[in-house]
Amino acid sequence: MDISNLINMDAIFPSLKATSKKQLLQELGNLAKKAIGKPVYEIANVLMERERLGSTGVGQGVAIPHGRFAELDKICGIFAKLETPVNYDSIDDQPVDLVFLLLVPEQAGADHLKALAKISRVLRDKNICEKLRGTDSGDAIYAILNSTQAA
Repeated sequence: MDISNLINMDAIFPSLKATSKKQLLQELGNLAKKAIGKPVYEIANVLMERERLGSTGVGQGVAIPHGRFAELDKICGIFAKLETPVNYDSIDDQPVDLVFLLLVPEQAGADHLKALAKISRVLRDKNICEKLRGTDSGDAIYAILNSTQAA
C-alpha cells in the first residue's frame, strides 16, 4: 500500500495549532469533516473512544490516531505537523508533533491494518521524521511521505 493511496496534497497541514490532545483531536476532526462528510463532534468522539482503548501515540513524537466510520467508501488520511508539541500520553511519554490521522470504512479489515502498518513503518524512520520536522512546506511534506514507497 502506497502513502499516496491514503493522502493527497489537500490533506497536509504543516503548521497546526493545538495545546492539548483533546484540542488536537478536535482540530483533526475539523480538518476531516469536509473529506468524509461527518460533523466535527462525531469524528472527535470516534477518535477519543479509540484513545480510551490505548494511546495512538507510538513514540518519538509521532501519533497515528485512527477511527472507523460506517458510511466511508475509502480510506482517508490527514497529516499534520504541530507548531508546538503536545502531551499525548504516548508510549514513551514524549510530546507529539507529527500526526497522521487515518479514517477508514468500518468494513476495511485488512486494508485498515495494512494502512496502519505502512504509516507506522514510514514514521518510525528517524531520518524521515527529521526531514518532516525540518520543513514547513506542504509540498515538501507530501514529497517526503511519498518518497518512501519502498518502505
